[in-house]
Amino acid sequence: MSLTLESSLEEALGAAPAKTLDRAFGMKTVGDLLAHYPRRYADPGELTPIRDLPIGETVTIVAEVLSSSFRRMRNRPGAMVDVVIGDGVGRMSLTFFAKNVGAAEWRSKDLAVGRRGVFSGKVGEFNGMTQFAHPEYELFDDEDAARRRADARAAVPIPIYPATSAIQTWQIARLVGRVLDDLRTVPDPLTPEIRTREELLTAREALEAIHRPRSRNDIDPAVRTLRMHEALTLQTALLQQRDAVRALAATSRPATPGGLLERFDAALPYTLTPDQETVGAQIADDLVGSWPMNRLVQGEVGSGKTLVALRAMLQVAESGGQAALIAPTEVLAGQHLRSITKMLGPQLAPLLMPTLLTGQMPAADRRKAALRVASGQALIVVGTHALLGEKTTFADLGLVVVDEQHRFGVEQREALRAKGSSPHALVLTATPIPRTVAMTVFGDLDTSVIRTMPAGRAGIESYVAPLAEHPGWFNRVWERAAEEIAQGRQVFAVCAAIDTAAKTAEAGEQALLAPEGGKGPRWGVVQLDEALATHPTLGGLRRAVLHGKMPSEEKDAVMQAFARGEIDLLLATTVIEVGVDVPNASTMIVLDADRFGVSQLHQLRGRVGRGGVPGLCLLVTEAEAGSVARERVDAVAATLDGFALAEVDLELRGEGDVLGAAQAGVRSSLKLLRVVKDAALITRARELAEDILAIDPELAAHPGLREAIGRRVTDEDRAALAKN
Repeated sequence: MSLTLESSLEEALGAAPAKTLDRAFGMKTVGDLLAHYPRRYADPGELTPIRDLPIGETVTIVAEVLSSSFRRMRNRPGAMVDVVIGDGVGRMSLTFFAKNVGAAEWRSKDLAVGRRGVFSGKVGEFNGMTQFAHPEYELFDDEDAARRRADARAAVPIPIYPATSAIQTWQIARLVGRVLDDLRTVPDPLTPEIRTREELLTAREALEAIHRPRSRNDIDPAVRTLRMHEALTLQTALLQQRDAVRALAATSRPATPGGLLERFDAALPYTLTPDQETVGAQIADDLVGSWPMNRLVQGEVGSGKTLVALRAMLQVAESGGQAALIAPTEVLAGQHLRSITKMLGPQLAPLLMPTLLTGQMPAADRRKAALRVASGQALIVVGTHALLGEKTTFADLGLVVVDEQHRFGVEQREALRAKGSSPHALVLTATPIPRTVAMTVFGDLDTSVIRTMPAGRAGIESYVAPLAEHPGWFNRVWERAAEEIAQGRQVFAVCAAIDTAAKTAEAGEQALLAPEGGKGPRWGVVQLDEALATHPTLGGLRRAVLHGKMPSEEKDAVMQAFARGEIDLLLATTVIEVGVDVPNASTMIVLDADRFGVSQLHQLRGRVGRGGVPGLCLLVTEAEAGSVARERVDAVAATLDGFALAEVDLELRGEGDVLGAAQAGVRSSLKLLRVVKDAALITRARELAEDILAIDPELAAHPGLREAIGRRVTDEDRAALAKN
């Protein structure tokens, strides 16, 4: 049989194995299987410590048979095989049940004393001894084992693959071996010149070496080669995407003397910060360029990104163009509309007619809003995913603004852009992104950064309330909240769940971090509301609840009441994480703070200290000192610098979380690339991609790279990378 990377697994392996691989890992092709790389390698000469095996987990070990016997069952047909294996330090038992004595006798002889192999199963315990019940195993060939003992240098590493109960690691290894044996020439993303210069292997050599290494020395060059393949295919695809936008003709949207933008700037009660001026000038230039703007603006919480975006909207509106701002939640969309309307003031707001369009609006209101948008009356449109719907049309969409890009995928951004004729795009994020992540995730966008903060901010003080060491501090947190409210200020209290009794969280909410000790969050909004109802001080104050499962009108009514100062204490989930602006809110209390990521905590803290009122952030946690969960919370309390926290976040979180593939629930094309560790390699791949596309934009002379992009970098992958 002659296979290619595009060959189906059914063709390569048969229907049953193909079905198993598809169910277990979503694999369809030979390329998918060969991109399922070993997670580690076992050495037959290095036995894994049995005494450290965790009870209840499925593990794979290398061990030697110490004893083997079988006995008939007393009360039912069949026999049981008892085997003891050891690694020179500890020992464990294996138990097998057979329907007949002959099968048991064969199993006992197969697992003869002195034989070694790979054993995999769920770790249990019986009579005080670690046990595998009915484990999968593969014994080393006797002749091969003898050869290994005779020449230790010839020890061949055993690949250990990510596996499931349906298919074990050595079964995957056998299937990989079968397709490698039948695989024809593998297209190489790298030209011979680049391979030689970068000291890398061919694609075929790399696949052979990572799946069937002859020695440990084979593995690192293979991994480095395949990482470069991943980095180069992604960087080239991102640059192609950028170049595709630049190949489009854009409608020039210049500002005019005495126009809307000039009138808006003249009425501003404050001056722009230096960074707002710099980024505003970059955007203004983009809007009159020959291709559509495609720019990412990173800015600290409260740095004034919305103002920068509004100035861009006004410049576009001067030529009759519409601007659409898409926000991740209804609460945030409503907040943006009110904020924009307020900033425009009574003179400009009627001219631009800012309009809200969301999926949960009453049908009649939604129809009116959609008509304003379609007719071109509304020059500024703010909404949620409803803006992406087929029924939403624009008269002249000139600018797309995406708020909080990490909540949206690339395909959603492009779906909104498709509603206009090559509109400009402005992407905003208050989650600072380290350079290598920005290059890997947003490599198709030009990037601007707003670091300077507007004058007049009173600042924020952050403290950890460590209940593991000081349980009494919990009462002090609420006393402190009461003191702030007594001074006429308002307080947020954020929980990691809606209702812990019903185990209710918000649909579509960013995944909470894994619990410490396997327990769920202690506090839900429902439980906190019940507890505070009996508090001697807070129980009698104006209190309200806000979470994502409430009806849209109710959520909006609560948020507006809080903004008007009619609510003293707002108990909420992360629905208030971004964009909510209440200058009189002085205090942010985050319960179960260790359940949130660094960037989430930083975002939540940014909801206070936004006016002349000093901000206070209290991070309540039961995480033990020294734990990773506690490190996250301590790191946030230690600095207000979001860019410094972004670097800390990279260090404390797993790479997969940074790239977001696991959270997005899709299979990413990036299997080996590590954004932090491989920063230099990613930078080099970017340089190579730029050089390649400069002389060969269609990749006509680079067919292997063109095929790799088509095969491995999908819109779904890019969307996964964007949700970090």
